[in-house]
Amino acid sequence: MATPIHRNGSLSAVSLQGFVLVGFGGGAETQALLFAAFLALYVVTVLGNLTMIVVITLDAHLHSPMYFFLRNLSFVDLCLSSVIVPNALANVFSSSKVISFAACATQFFLFSLLATTEAILLAVMAYDRFMAICSPLRYPVTMCPMTCARLVLGTYCVGCLNSIVQTSLTFRLPFCSSNHIDFFFCDVPPLLQLVCADTTLNELVMFGICGFIIVGAVLAVIVSYGYITVTILRMHSGAGRHKVFSTCGSHLTAVSLFYGTGFAIYGQPGGVASMDQGKVVSTFYTLVIPMFNPLIYSFRNKDVKDALRRLGQRHSLVKKSAWCRHQELC
Repeated sequence: MATPIHRNGSLSAVSLQGFVLVGFGGGAETQALLFAAFLALYVVTVLGNLTMIVVITLDAHLHSPMYFFLRNLSFVDLCLSSVIVPNALANVFSSSKVISFAACATQFFLFSLLATTEAILLAVMAYDRFMAICSPLRYPVTMCPMTCARLVLGTYCVGCLNSIVQTSLTFRLPFCSSNHIDFFFCDVPPLLQLVCADTTLNELVMFGICGFIIVGAVLAVIVSYGYITVTILRMHSGAGRHKVFSTCGSHLTAVSLFYGTGFAIYGQPGGVASMDQGKVVSTFYTLVIPMFNPLIYSFRNKDVKDALRRLGQRHSLVKKSAWCRHQELC
């Protein structure tokens, strides 16, 4: 069936039933290399975050507010990558690279929800460290299980609210200039380039909401770590300082990576201009950062390393016991 065309040569918004995800482009060798790299990173991301979730759940020594938030961070990272990467991998060798309008809107909604949730969750984790280090006597009462659950629920609620606003504002627009998205997933900046109407409101809303979330979260982190730094400097124990620096250093590394890449593409008006730069930056917060987070928190955290060792020993004992029972039966 022929596609209706407007007088200005653009595609009819009514006839537009889906989008084409252009991806990174390049020849067959480039596509194969990208597929291998994305697949390897995604496998490490899934294994790393699943390991963190399992270890924190099974080890009683890690049943504290800090690791409760860390387990939720691993869950969000796992979901964030899974919303984007499998479809991107499938499109690498696909001839059509088509994603339906509904699937694009769903991917957009989930990505926005999870990315916003992670941004706020990192700020909540900074507040948790502030309470643990600066008010250790009040910490068990202030950060009780109910409070922790409410804080995590609050991060999802804010993420959902932002996602609803962004999705409703974006997908009510007429997409009629083309159906080719110059990106590897459905996101605000590339979608706005397909709109044949004024997108000033959408860009201002994106800049305003995302800028407010990122700046607010960063301020919360700065204030929390400002108090933490003062408390650390007052400590007389070198071992205590080292433990605090180790724990806080892991979190600060994760915060810097996520907020830095997020601000580069969403927190500034010029962030929607360069799609090539946006593709590279987007791979960081959709794949590289979710892969690095469990590695950062496990390699630089003695408690997690001890828990992994205990889990390994428990697994070895179970296997040895099963082998012994098998020998007795034989």
